[in-house]
Amino acid sequence: MRFKKLKLYTHKLESELKFYSETLGFQIIEQNTNYFSVKVGWSELAFEKTERKCTYHYCFLIPSNKLHQALKWMEKRTDILTIEKGRKTQNFETWNADSFYFYDASGNIAEFIARHDLNNHDLDEFDSSKVLGINEIGMPTTHIKKTSDQLKTELQTENWKGDMDRFGTNGSQEGIFLLPNYQVKNSWFPTSLKIKPESFEAVIVNKEKEYHLQYKNEKIITTPCL
Repeated sequence: MRFKKLKLYTHKLESELKFYSETLGFQIIEQNTNYFSVKVGWSELAFEKTERKCTYHYCFLIPSNKLHQALKWMEKRTDILTIEKGRKTQNFETWNADSFYFYDASGNIAEFIARHDLNNHDLDEFDSSKVLGINEIGMPTTHIKKTSDQLKTELQTENWKGDMDRFGTNGSQEGIFLLPNYQVKNSWFPTSLKIKPESFEAVIVNKEKEYHLQYKNEKIITTPCL
């Protein structure tokens, strides 16, 4: 599964535009007074203006050998979150992955992750063009199994890792929906940022088929793209 497009909502549209286009150097695809999108590898990341503050966690995939090079590159452009005892990277043994975290211009928690099972090494120096695509989006729910089963039925995706009580996942290593039960797990690692369901839209590609997905009020509406 891959995210072809992800649209989030922000009360700081101009700041997000500057962060992604100027600070990080992603190419602008579309821009107007209420919306912009940038090219992120095989994905398109979009923000639409709203009056209220939304809280998301999302993640970008980088080549499996570029964690430390990407970290140094990002440290020149924004603050990287310290996890504990000065450490800035986190190893996820059961996922065979390493990542680091930062806040975007709206205060969302964003992440760069290297998934070693993908073995997608890159030999060139790291810059924004080496980000492979959007890899994760949080989809908080109080019914992990029900949510994951709906995704499986309507998008032909699969349960990945985790559990059905606290924190589940659905998708593949190239694109994953994070399914935390926010009544049990109440904050996004490695911060105190509260997990809460926020509206978003996505276009995903799975098994050579495209689907439009809308997540709003903890309800999922999917439509095949013609």
